[in-house]
Amino acid sequence: MELNVRPVPIPDPVTQFFWDSAKEGKLSIQGFEGLDILQHPPSPVPEVRGGAEGTPVAVEVSGRGTLFAFTVLHQPFHPGFVDAVPMIIGLTELDDAPGVRILTNIVEADPAELRCGLPMEVVFEQREDSALPQFRPRR
Repeated sequence: MELNVRPVPIPDPVTQFFWDSAKEGKLSIQGFEGLDILQHPPSPVPEVRGGAEGTPVAVEVSGRGTLFAFTVLHQPFHPGFVDAVPMIIGLTELDDAPGVRILTNIVEADPAELRCGLPMEVVFEQREDSALPQFRPRR
C-alpha cells in the first residue's frame, strides 16, 4: 500500500447504503421504518434517548444545508493529503433533516469567505471506485 494515496471508504453492512447512494450522486442518510428519526452517521440502531427499535432504511435528502461549524487544517493528517493543505473540514446541518449534521471536506471555497450559517450544497469527489460527499458554498 502506498502511503501517499488518499484512503477510500470501506463500506460495511450498516454504511453500504450511504456509499452506494454517493456513487449515484445522491446523498442519503439513515432513517428507520415506522419512526420519525433521521440520523448520521449510520448506526445499527436508532440513537435516541430511551431507545427505540426499527428497521434501518436509506432516506435520500436534497444535499442542501447550512454550515454549522468549520476549521482549517494546516498540517496533513495522512500522507495522501500533503498536497491538500490548507484543507477545510466542516459540519453542515441538512435543510431537510433538521438536527442532522454531516462532517465533510469543504471544497471550492476560500476559508476567508466562510462563515457559520452559509448555505451549502453537496458535491461528490470520485476516488477510485468510490464517491465521497463533500460540501461547497451554494451557487
